[in-house]
Amino acid sequence: MLCLCLYVPVHNSDQVEVEYFESNGLPSELKSLKSLSVFLPSQEFSTYRKWRMKTMKTEEKEHDGQLDFEEFVHYLQDHEKDLKLVFKSLDRKIAGQVNANDIVNSLRDLGVHISLQQAERVLQSMDKNGTMTIDCNEWKKYPTLQPAENIPEIILYWKHSTIFDVGENMMVPDEFTSEEHMTGMWWRHLVAGGGAGAVSRTCTAPLDRLKVLMQVHGSHGNNMCIMSGLTQMIKEGGMRSLWRGNGINVIKIAPETALKFMAYEQIKRLMGSSRETLGITERFVAGSLAGVIAQSTIYPMEVLKTRLALRKTGQYKGISDCAKQILKGEGMTAFYKGYVPNMLGIIPYAGIDLAIYETLKNTWLQRYGTESADPGVFVLLACGTVSSTCGQLASYPLALVRTRMQAQAAVEGASQVSMTGLFKQIMKTEGPTGLYRGLTPNFLKVIPAVSISYVVYERIKTTLGVQSR
Repeated sequence: MLCLCLYVPVHNSDQVEVEYFESNGLPSELKSLKSLSVFLPSQEFSTYRKWRMKTMKTEEKEHDGQLDFEEFVHYLQDHEKDLKLVFKSLDRKIAGQVNANDIVNSLRDLGVHISLQQAERVLQSMDKNGTMTIDCNEWKKYPTLQPAENIPEIILYWKHSTIFDVGENMMVPDEFTSEEHMTGMWWRHLVAGGGAGAVSRTCTAPLDRLKVLMQVHGSHGNNMCIMSGLTQMIKEGGMRSLWRGNGINVIKIAPETALKFMAYEQIKRLMGSSRETLGITERFVAGSLAGVIAQSTIYPMEVLKTRLALRKTGQYKGISDCAKQILKGEGMTAFYKGYVPNMLGIIPYAGIDLAIYETLKNTWLQRYGTESADPGVFVLLACGTVSSTCGQLASYPLALVRTRMQAQAAVEGASQVSMTGLFKQIMKTEGPTGLYRGLTPNFLKVIPAVSISYVVYERIKTTLGVQSR
């Protein structure tokens, strides 16, 4: 009986022998073979198995290490196409060659910063003729470990603002790949994020209302703590009162998310960027401007949320009744009280959240990204929690002043004070700590909010037919 052995040589790589192909798709000339062995690099065989699971889209049982010949040919073709796409994304000048500067610039757009010397070392390992440039053939022949099939895969694995909802929608919007735009997956991600935010905000609503009460009513004379605040709310209006203001808080998710996404995409076009992903500075500018546009449009809902959270039993019949009473008693300008500190708060929140998240992401990718670009659940949750917490901490004094300005007419005996007047008043009567009243319940809700929004996001995403990360 005839036997045939195929050997795939790869430099510095352990080989794994795959005993035989399945006969499906095997050329007729090879049907009579008693055995057909293939020696593949262990890394390559592992990549093939991941590719097979993704393309089959079903969790089929492994066939005892067998390879399907026809599938394996498709895998090689797909792999070749992916390599060409990555090379094309690096070769921005369409010169047919990639140099060290191309590698530095492409990675910088993803928020990964390497020096020119590091990029040159990468080129030296690929360059065969000493020109310090590589063409597509040299790129394809290089035995790269390549954790991501193409550069945009980092975007897929490191979504942030779409997944995590901590009650304040001031984060810079996530990027979406060209494939996600073309296939319509982007809107499924946004819907999943909106649904996750609704569940997350509802679950943490008691802590959010407690934060508002402590921001408005907390002082040296009324040193409200978590337990006394919760007891006071339940005593005044029962268990249901813990969720006052949550309805409008959930309703505003949809218009705010949609407006922010559309504004972000339009601003990217106005900035003249044709790249799939922006650099960090460009993202910050575009995201902040998109946040200002979205917040300006839905800001009256923010005022309604604060007033409903502070209301006493029987004061308002519902959202529409609250809006009517404010409009009748205070006029249209009441719906934009606290607008200035709210807009100013976007800058430190978005900037610090983005900077810390990107720093944590880059640190992880540099240390562990050689094996996979997927950080896993716990790393993603940790990075999201830390960056969101730091962003909130930086913008909290502005958020407190905004809330007090929104509530001025609702608090008996409160005078109408400007933003700077409130800052001076708080510093004089309460000191710097007065600017952070309500911070404890705000921080207590971050971890459960992030965890709940992630779990619900994954469930809704699966229901909508979005492939798992």
